[in-house]
Amino acid sequence: MEKFGRAQPHRRFEDNRFITGRGRYVDDNTPDGALFAAFVRSPAAHGAIEEMDLDAAREMPGVVAVLGPDDVPDYGMAIDTLTWDGKSAVSPKRHIFAKGRVRFVGEPMAIVVAETRDQARDAAEAAAPMIEMEDAHTALAPGGPTIHDEAPDNVAMDWSKGDWDGARAAIDAAAHVVRTRVEDNRVMVVSMEPRGCWAEWDGDHLRFDYGGQGVWPTRDEMADCFDLPKEKVRVTTPDVGGGFGMKGFNYPEYFAVAAAARAAGRPVRWMSDRTEAMLSDNGGRGLVTDTVMAFDADHRLLAYTCDTICDLGAQVSEFAHYIQTTLFAKVAQGVYDLDHIALRCRGIFTNTAPTDAYRGAGRPEAIFALERSMDNAARQLGVDPFELRRRNFIKPSQMPYKTKIAETYDVGDFARLLDLTHGRGDVAGFEARRAADAERGLLRGMGLCYYIESILGDKEERAKIVFKDDGRVAIHVGTQSNGQGHETVYATFLSDQTGIAADLIDVVQGDTAQIETGGGTGGSRSVTIQSVATLATVSTIVKDFSAYLAAKFEAEDVGFDDERFRVPGSNETPTMLEVAKMAREDGREDLLSFDEQGTIESRSFPNGGHLAEVTIDPETGKVDVVRYTVVDDFGNMINPLLAEGQVHGGVAQGLGQAICERTVYDESGQLITASFMDYAMPRAYDMPMIAFSTEPVPSTTNPMGMKGCGEAGTVGALAAVSNAVHDALDRAGIRTDLQMPFTPDRVWRALKRTDVAAE
Repeated sequence: MEKFGRAQPHRRFEDNRFITGRGRYVDDNTPDGALFAAFVRSPAAHGAIEEMDLDAAREMPGVVAVLGPDDVPDYGMAIDTLTWDGKSAVSPKRHIFAKGRVRFVGEPMAIVVAETRDQARDAAEAAAPMIEMEDAHTALAPGGPTIHDEAPDNVAMDWSKGDWDGARAAIDAAAHVVRTRVEDNRVMVVSMEPRGCWAEWDGDHLRFDYGGQGVWPTRDEMADCFDLPKEKVRVTTPDVGGGFGMKGFNYPEYFAVAAAARAAGRPVRWMSDRTEAMLSDNGGRGLVTDTVMAFDADHRLLAYTCDTICDLGAQVSEFAHYIQTTLFAKVAQGVYDLDHIALRCRGIFTNTAPTDAYRGAGRPEAIFALERSMDNAARQLGVDPFELRRRNFIKPSQMPYKTKIAETYDVGDFARLLDLTHGRGDVAGFEARRAADAERGLLRGMGLCYYIESILGDKEERAKIVFKDDGRVAIHVGTQSNGQGHETVYATFLSDQTGIAADLIDVVQGDTAQIETGGGTGGSRSVTIQSVATLATVSTIVKDFSAYLAAKFEAEDVGFDDERFRVPGSNETPTMLEVAKMAREDGREDLLSFDEQGTIESRSFPNGGHLAEVTIDPETGKVDVVRYTVVDDFGNMINPLLAEGQVHGGVAQGLGQAICERTVYDESGQLITASFMDYAMPRAYDMPMIAFSTEPVPSTTNPMGMKGCGEAGTVGALAAVSNAVHDALDRAGIRTDLQMPFTPDRVWRALKRTDVAAE
């Protein structure tokens, strides 16, 4: 049996149903007769609730039930509370509905269920909550009106890690010190399919279906909320139209819909509309980091510090404490060999929707701060950006390399990949391209980012393989596809290991009734850990089938070569499916289902170079990303085509944040960018063709030598595009601390040397 998949670029099997309209999403699966839900949401960002006319809502046509704060369990959403140095982050209880006061526009206050969607929405409008308005705190700074009594200065945490004394001493003694401010603008996730769910009770059992990234935490929280044994709660997830971290945790609406279904005695369905999603979905990013880099006379990096303020929103979402602290720290040192690193992060409550994980969750933020600072250092020191990075890289001979802050990198050949990025990006031809653009009146710039990623998530997963009566095989997995192509990669990997045709393999996911446990999807873990689990299960199948054949044919040393079993002393060479058929005919039900756990002891670290080129029109300030080169080290890949697709999607999200996406709240806490009329998403014409290639250095932390790829594109794109814009401006003689997003107005103001803060 081969140890690795054959790494063939298979096209995605599931796309046949997706592009022909046969996908089955939450809103396609609702039970017959399901009522429609709508939420009464806060129209104010901050204030005491004086009155809410739920009786008026109950009297509206078609209304079946209306539930307010006193009609749902007094349940608080799960929060992973951060602790450090004997201190803990502030974690106020977050209720299903606002109790006593509201803290952000769009916060759910009550639920209305009715026969039709329009009736539910009309009744929700009739509830007309009265709120005694208070001043809102929207600034990313301590102070302002208190949002939670537990945090009088609106500071939820003041976390630090690293060698601050050593870093300060090195900075004081350094030949060169470079300071950089990096603003990582807050963005909305705006997945193609908004959040949605439905719930149904049959007496004392709850069925809950939603678009998410893993069913087991939701099952466990639903059981806790409604005081049920876990076996009485079934949670399922159908096809999901994008998650990106935002669907990786629970929201108040889910528990409210379940409570409403029990109260109404009928199934209840809810699907967010786009503005509702923009108001209530968790946001991403939203931080400002001040960095200091200390270099010696030979431009070797001695010390690096980050002082970050991050926006938590009005409530602590499940992983929010960890994003800009623990997860940021995992790759904060990047790929550079240095002596001292120190980090500080203050989490601030603001009267805005909460923030949490968004594609990369802390690692894009850390690499953006580091690589933007490294590029700024190269300009201030007068050193080529490639050379400054090359001079400070961790060398292959230093691997495994324990960073000074968080992790141990197992392998990496950063200088080789940087050289390949330089060549494949045709850096030698840049001056000619720049000159040609200058003749057309355009500015051109080039930006480099060398990133490293840390694969996250549960280190354990299970894979159950069932030989079915109809001759097909089912593999039950503990991850959840949100559009990444899991069905294809899992089926083809199992086919590679067993010789079973991929079109005979069914991938079963997202159902607590069929899959006992699972770690869900997040942190680029899915293919790596699920494949480890699959290998463990296949190994057991081969062992047990070999023993069965040895006994059946009175043979020894039965072997398997990934296509057929070989029975010495006979002409028997059955396939795995044929052995399963024999076992069924012999009444060996114990040989028709196998379930094993796979574990990876350590994480892997994908890395690589991103090289972006932009043009800027000085007359309008418009930025176009016109050329983009990626050279990645993803280790061994199971399906390179899917990996490339993940990189394309990740780059699009990073590019969008860099040039157009920006969440804006006014001083009163009202969301100004609450529709696609106001919130700019990248379009197809904003995307360049991406030259993608891989140079694998196999990981030593898993048997396939894999490194995850799902978030890598975003991790590298933010700094690459930002550095390209600054390069273009710098070549035009404009030194500026212009920050993302590089909208035409902002860039035009920088070109005209006007105040970008006036925007």
